[in-house]
Amino acid sequence: MGARKRHQPRRGSLAYYPRIRAKSMEARIKAWPKVNSEEPKILAHCGFKAGCVQIVSIDDRDKVPNAGKQLVSLGTVLVTPPVLILGIRGYSKDYDGRHSEFDVYAEDIPKYISKEMTFKNKEGALDNAEKRLKKIKEIYAIVAVSPRAAGLEQKKPYIFEAAVKGGDIQKQFTHVKELLGKEIKIDQIFETGSTVDVAAITKGKGWQGVIYRMGVKKKQHKSRKTVREVGSLGPISPQSVMWTVPRAGQTGFHQRTEYDKRIMVMGNADDEKLKINPEGGFKHFGLVKGDFIILKGSVPGTYRRLIKLRAQIRNEPAKVNKPNILEVVV
Repeated sequence: MGARKRHQPRRGSLAYYPRIRAKSMEARIKAWPKVNSEEPKILAHCGFKAGCVQIVSIDDRDKVPNAGKQLVSLGTVLVTPPVLILGIRGYSKDYDGRHSEFDVYAEDIPKYISKEMTFKNKEGALDNAEKRLKKIKEIYAIVAVSPRAAGLEQKKPYIFEAAVKGGDIQKQFTHVKELLGKEIKIDQIFETGSTVDVAAITKGKGWQGVIYRMGVKKKQHKSRKTVREVGSLGPISPQSVMWTVPRAGQTGFHQRTEYDKRIMVMGNADDEKLKINPEGGFKHFGLVKGDFIILKGSVPGTYRRLIKLRAQIRNEPAKVNKPNILEVVV
């Protein structure tokens, strides 16, 4: 008899490795797009996943068979409460990487944020920061968002960094300085029709077998002992299992970044023309209140989970076209 055929996983199943649980419920953004404009702007916002709807629109893509025709697509509703600009952080760079040179915080910080962390400025912190701008290579805005502003029960706010790009360092510092202690809404950063990248923690599925986790083909029903296992873990010598061999383990609750999600609708739930809430509210979320957006397609993560929105880093179009929405089916 010939050697037993080894069942390989589907192509691309090792694209993400290692598949372990994320360390935090909050996704990290490690890369930021370049901005050629001379006007500085903040490149990130966030929202909370509420549910899914159907979007009926006119397909405005060029060079596709469906151009100019009616298109029904999936849409994901994100509740986007305003974020508070807590502070400014400046980074210097050398051969060892980035180094935080200064943190400057707003004076009047709400109690629900100040009780989580200590935000204290030394005397003349703002003036000292401006004097050290020659050494600074990157400026970030420290922002905070409260889940309660989105109608959720969680008290603890999310605090993260948002890159500021465009112009020189002095312009970027001045731009964040003017916004210090103020709230900014989603429409101050993005516009309808623009494309964003989303970063989130996916839905956790616990410990799963190799068939579900890695997409390995099942063995035949007359196989020895098992059907839902890998055919071979490797050769007899050397006696070790390589990391490329599919194994069972943690599935889901991974950090993922998805690119090029178009903002189809941007509005406020109080607007009578935009009836976004179904009867009784969205399942597992409730009623959408305040500002919201609808992204085309799906978004990683479960309902009520934090979704970070970053300015598009790939395939940036030369012009932003507003979508022609006919109807939103809730």
